[in-house]
Amino acid sequence: MTGLRGRWLPLTVLVASAAGLIASIVWTAGGDSPSWRPGPGMMTGALSRAGPVHNLADADRAAGRFGDRWGLHVGEVMRFSNGYYAELLDSGGSGATEVLVDSRSGTVRLEFGPAMMWNTAYGMMPVGARPGTETIGPDRTVRIADRWLSEHRPGLHAAEPDRFPGYYTLHTLLRDDHVVGMLSVNAGTGQVWYHNWHGRFLQMQRHADNT
Repeated sequence: MTGLRGRWLPLTVLVASAAGLIASIVWTAGGDSPSWRPGPGMMTGALSRAGPVHNLADADRAAGRFGDRWGLHVGEVMRFSNGYYAELLDSGGSGATEVLVDSRSGTVRLEFGPAMMWNTAYGMMPVGARPGTETIGPDRTVRIADRWLSEHRPGLHAAEPDRFPGYYTLHTLLRDDHVVGMLSVNAGTGQVWYHNWHGRFLQMQRHADNT
C-alpha cells in the first residue's frame, strides 16, 4: 500500500496544481466585481532561462525582457548574495511590481512576499489593500517601518518608500545610510513584511530617468 501511495502522489500534486491554475483563470476572467481584479496575466509566469547573469547590466536586461510583456520597464536593480532584484515601472514611471533574477540561470520571476500577495494590480493572490482603501501615506509608512525595525532589527532605519499597487517597499539602512536590505508595508493594513530572502546586499543602480 505504501508503494501505491508513492506512485499516486505525483498525480495528486499535478491535479491540485491544475485546479489552482483553473481557479486563477476563472477569477481573472469572471470575477464578480468589474472594479477590481488581479492585473495582466497576474504575472505568474517565469521568463525562460537566458543563461548566467554576471552583473547588474545583465540583470537589467533580463528584467527588462520580462517587463516588456506587460509594457513595463526597469527602474532600480540591486545585487544581493542570493541573486538580483529589480523594480518594474509603468509607462508613467510609477512602481508596478518587483521581480527576482536568478544569477545562475537568468530566470526572472515575480518576487516572493508582497509582490505576490499584496500587489493589487500584478499579484497572484492580492489581499489587504484595495483601490480606494489605501489609507496609509508615505510619511506614516516610514514611521511604521522605523518602529518595526527598532523592535526587530535594532540599528537600522528606513529610507524613503517606493510605492507599488497596494503597498510600499523601502530600503533598510545603517546609521551611515548604507543599504542593508528591504522591507514592505501594506498600504491598507500597515503590516510589515521583511525581505529575508535576498541575502547580503552588494550593489545597486538606478536608471538615469528614475533617480
